[in-house]
Amino acid sequence: MLPREILAQVRRLEIVTGKLVAESFAGDYHSVFKGRGMEFAEVREYAPGDDPRDIDRNVSARAGKPYVRRYVEERELTVVVAVDLSGSQDFGTAERLKREAAVEVGAVLAFAALQNNDKIGLALFTESLERFVPPRKGRRHALAIVREILAYRPKRRGTSLSSALERLARMLKRRCILVIVSDFRDHGFERALKLCALKHDVVPVLVEDPGESAPPAAPAVVETLDPETGARVCLDLRSAAAAISREEKGSREELERIFRACGLERVLVSTARPTIEPLAAFFRRRARRMRR
Repeated sequence: MLPREILAQVRRLEIVTGKLVAESFAGDYHSVFKGRGMEFAEVREYAPGDDPRDIDRNVSARAGKPYVRRYVEERELTVVVAVDLSGSQDFGTAERLKREAAVEVGAVLAFAALQNNDKIGLALFTESLERFVPPRKGRRHALAIVREILAYRPKRRGTSLSSALERLARMLKRRCILVIVSDFRDHGFERALKLCALKHDVVPVLVEDPGESAPPAAPAVVETLDPETGARVCLDLRSAAAAISREEKGSREELERIFRACGLERVLVSTARPTIEPLAAFFRRRARRMRR
């Protein structure tokens, strides 16, 4: 897209998505994520009624009397959206490409953070972490996040979730909400995902297209191009369709096992359906669980 077309799409997403966020789940977003951490405020002398577990042993030893650490609830949230821009994201047989669905997810989260005066950051990855935008506040920054996802042209086509997540785990020093937007078509990333889940509140957003599990109607024999490796393969869909469906089912079951092992609840976004609905449902479920 030309720069003018990108700006026009960013403005459209701001108008449409900002309104949908306000109507659908702004309140649930606030209740799910606000105040989930405690920030150190000061050290003061121990007083009757203070929790002995808050005693700072080092300060108390130096002062010769007990001192406690005081904390306040963190009201400012940091959200980092990690978007997969590998070759498989340029696939779509329904309303839009998987990359376009990923852009919409990023826009929804950017404008949700904007409405709640939170920081929003961005990580774009393929075989490695290619671009990182540090978290900041404000409308201009939220618009810049959306523009980056739309306009960025990746240097590589492959996928390495483990490489990107390991790098992010080292870069993100403070706990944040880490939203990973990907089709998760990769292997060997379970350990890196678990590491991130230990340090951050991780939300995997799985982007799928219906044509991946059920190949669309096509001639009996087709030549396909692997979007990440560039390899050309001839497929006889009369015999390959069932095998493709079985392989997709097995891959999905393994992916769900990985999410469960990491203690994560995934959000499923399809190119055939509006993006806002599964995100809103996710926030509502988490809000209900927290209220209980």
